[in-house]
Amino acid sequence: MTAPLHEPTADVAPAAGTEAGVAPEKAVQGRSLGRIAWERLKRDRLALGGGVVVLLLVIVALLAPVITHLVGQSPYEHHEELIDPLFSTPTGSFGAMSGEHWFGVEPVNGRDIFARIVYGARVSLLVGFLSAVVAIVLGTVLGVLAGFFGGWLDALVSRVMDMLLSFPQLLFIIALVSVMPNKLLGLEGSGVRLFVMILVIGFFGWPYVGRVVRGQTLSLREREYVDAARSLGAGRIYILFKELLPNLVAPIIVYATMMIPTNILTEAALSFLGVGVKPPSASWGQMLSSALSYYESDPMYMIIPGVAIFITVLSFNLFGDGVRDALDPKGSR
Repeated sequence: MTAPLHEPTADVAPAAGTEAGVAPEKAVQGRSLGRIAWERLKRDRLALGGGVVVLLLVIVALLAPVITHLVGQSPYEHHEELIDPLFSTPTGSFGAMSGEHWFGVEPVNGRDIFARIVYGARVSLLVGFLSAVVAIVLGTVLGVLAGFFGGWLDALVSRVMDMLLSFPQLLFIIALVSVMPNKLLGLEGSGVRLFVMILVIGFFGWPYVGRVVRGQTLSLREREYVDAARSLGAGRIYILFKELLPNLVAPIIVYATMMIPTNILTEAALSFLGVGVKPPSASWGQMLSSALSYYESDPMYMIIPGVAIFITVLSFNLFGDGVRDALDPKGSR
């Protein structure tokens, strides 16, 4: 008999990790960029704290009528019985703070400061968010077009950005608001001023966004995946919306979170100078301006709106820094 062509083989040893009593290793799961950014953001306690405060401020601004109704106060109701007729300052300690008036009352008219702080949050956040939206939309559109197409369009947009960046924004807003009519597009009074502030602050803010977006677009349009899309016959519209814009979301979000507190400070400065919302509408900057005459006799009237502005801007800055670090792929955290 002839020998078998193949020798009988021994049993194959079990693979590592498959022996009895040992669980097989888990398969590696991919993570999206959003999930990675969220996990990085969760490790930043300061950024999370700032985000929580920002969320609370937004809720307070949206529910301002409900909150003031629950505490039984109105931002327009006068409590002259709490005002000293000789000095026009609140009677009692700390600006007449009590269980009924948590932050005290204003000098002269006795309006509840807590109710006016709550309503002032609506003005500050409204101007901060909407003017940032105007700037982001204009800056993104013009920055992408300038960076992607280049040539004369890039030169034109770049010169317009240089011109706007050198323009005295604050003086222009003061002059414009001063000559605006009391009624415009169905709005009147403080509504007109809010509309003008949102448009002008947003218009003068878009060059900052436009420069960032233009620089990112100039870099992204030379990437390999853009060349691959062109080689497959993709048109410019497809490349803009499918290849470039998704990769610009991260820097746009970061810049938006940093722009909102700047806009809030601008609105407070304009109201402080008397060109913001008109009384009796509440504004933190307007309250600071009114408190200048009473900072010695009633310091709480100045401290409370100042602290409100400080906490709001600080919370946005902390949250913006955390978002920037979370979305930065080269970050160390």
